[in-house]
Amino acid sequence: MIIRYNNFNNILKNERVDKMNSLTFKEKLKEKGCKLTTQRRAVLDILLEQYGNHLSTEEIYNCVKVTYPEIGLATVYRTMQLFEKMGIIDKLNFDDGVSRFELKREEEKHQHHHLICQHCNRVLEVEEDLLFDIEQEIAKKYKFQVTNHNVIFYGECENCIDKPEE
Repeated sequence: MIIRYNNFNNILKNERVDKMNSLTFKEKLKEKGCKLTTQRRAVLDILLEQYGNHLSTEEIYNCVKVTYPEIGLATVYRTMQLFEKMGIIDKLNFDDGVSRFELKREEEKHQHHHLICQHCNRVLEVEEDLLFDIEQEIAKKYKFQVTNHNVIFYGECENCIDKPEE
């Protein structure tokens, strides 16, 4: 099982760039009749730079604002809505009252699973599709084609398991 931690420093630069290159992005925008504006490019750049992290719209806005101080929060919200509608990003709900986003991976049939530590809020990604066999059984038994699922496991990460109770 491959588990990737949401620490940007552990991700190879070429891995994140391969996930969504600007040519693919431009093609997707063109299909939807949209242009690659400076603001959209800036948001995409942050998503690429922070690949593997699960950022909220406000966190993305704060990152973009460093380079483009004139950008508005509403513009970032609209951009995130557009990216989600286009299938470029996945919107995630980790039951913390905040919508978070990550770039969609071309090779994934549907969303991957997440592990959330209930002590330190660390998010780990499970790369394998743990429910493949179950999906096959559902299709066979119920004549139902699963197109997506969302699974989040809550518990304690290795760092918190080893910490003594305070």
